[in-house]
Amino acid sequence: MLHEVTIAGMTMDPTSNTPIIILKSVKNDQAIPIWIGLLEATSIASALRNIKFDRPMTHDLFKNFIETMKLDVSKIEVCDLKNNTFYAKIYFTSEEKNFHMDARPSDAIAIAIRFSAPIYVDDKIIEQSQTFDTDYEMIDETEEGKKWAEYLGKLTPDDFGRYKI
Repeated sequence: MLHEVTIAGMTMDPTSNTPIIILKSVKNDQAIPIWIGLLEATSIASALRNIKFDRPMTHDLFKNFIETMKLDVSKIEVCDLKNNTFYAKIYFTSEEKNFHMDARPSDAIAIAIRFSAPIYVDDKIIEQSQTFDTDYEMIDETEEGKKWAEYLGKLTPDDFGRYKI
């Protein structure tokens, strides 16, 4: 089953300085953090703030191409999580056919914003995100790993609300 989510905010991972986008379930406020690249975070933030550039950025160029081909983006799905890598699909529609393409979640979200398309997350992603609320086995026993475990263990859904775009 798919759950509609919204973009609750973005933050920076304090250890790696990697951007994190926080998706939040529309129904139950479940937060799903996804680590993304800096360029994609910039693209998402600029689209959310409706910042226009003189020349099209990559996701804007792709949007222009999609529209030129007389396609629309009906939705995106964050559909899987394997080996700490999230997977997504972008769903396209046209008069002739409907199809989807594999994408990184950050790219799919950047495109969804530009088309005002809904964002969905699969049940299995929600379930895996909920496992952080229960007991866990720490795999990384280094000082760095211990700091991460402590940091993540203290996060609450309210913490995600502090970092608005």
